[in-house]
Amino acid sequence: MYLPPHDPHVDDPMRFKPLFRIHLMERKCATVECMYGHKGPHNGHIQIVKKDEFSTKCNQTDHHRMSGGRQEEFRTWLREEWGRTLEDIFHEHMQELILMKFIYTSQYDNCLTYRRIYLPPSSPQDLIQPGLFKGTYGSHGLEIVMLSFHGRKAKGTKITGDPNIPAGQQTVEIDLAHPLQLPDIENLRDFSELSRIVLEVQEQVRREEQEQGQEEQEEHSQQAASQPASPPGGEGAEGEETAAGAEGRTQDKAPATQPFVLPMGVISRNEDYPRTCRVCFYGTGLIAGHGFTSPERTPGVFVLFDDDRFGFIWLELKSFSLYSRIKVSFQNAQAPSREAFDEMLKNIQSLAT
Repeated sequence: MYLPPHDPHVDDPMRFKPLFRIHLMERKCATVECMYGHKGPHNGHIQIVKKDEFSTKCNQTDHHRMSGGRQEEFRTWLREEWGRTLEDIFHEHMQELILMKFIYTSQYDNCLTYRRIYLPPSSPQDLIQPGLFKGTYGSHGLEIVMLSFHGRKAKGTKITGDPNIPAGQQTVEIDLAHPLQLPDIENLRDFSELSRIVLEVQEQVRREEQEQGQEEQEEHSQQAASQPASPPGGEGAEGEETAAGAEGRTQDKAPATQPFVLPMGVISRNEDYPRTCRVCFYGTGLIAGHGFTSPERTPGVFVLFDDDRFGFIWLELKSFSLYSRIKVSFQNAQAPSREAFDEMLKNIQSLAT
């Protein structure tokens, strides 16, 4: 299992923790050992469920328990997972979230199901190389997000989740057709000025989507009345070309770098964010209550710092997430096709809901 570094150090390397191992024996037999817990390897079981999916089960869960009971297990988990003790965490809400995560994860330490995920395919038009990133999520700590590009949109999909937004959900969506021109550095400190700029773009996007919906409805009505449908692939190819062209023009016009500072009142777990950025875009972020209740997409700002780091300002929450690329080299993780990758994204989102 790959664990993110301790919060909020997004630039630190991932941590590695073995969960099970397989001993291949003679006559095509094998033994499985569970590596979970602190009492050493013990008897386990692996079952192939279907293609690209398997399950592991521990047959000796007493090896996972500690002599000091759940309290000792929680304190040990807290040191390993968060790199701190309970006494270090003064915020009551954060204590509640951490305890919820411990209860949830410890329920499933004896039986886990694994499903294959693909790394996102890349193209020359992409803003940066797509891939996996570590991101700060306030009191939830660090989480893993997959950044992928889809024509006019870029998507950040949660690979690990929390009690509010589960893994598989689209945490951020970036509208590459709507770059944001930030105010000068002094005015950028004013949250109300940034908010005004973002909400104006949000209204523009809403109008464009409404007009596009009306045009498509009229076009379908006309085609149904008089003309055959257009050849397959024509519209999609044109859409991709337009998106690539718009993105190229955006990068041509944008300066190499521009000063960046978070507005006053915006909370960041990591104050060591870059003070210059390349370009910013309008985007939306997914927020919800505990248990993924009342989910809604809210406006925000995607900030591209460099090839390996980006940020997102959550306007409604007045908070900032900083993301740093995971540089682990995963073998055989490339999607066989764009269609296979898109299908995988749909599957993990359906599992989360």
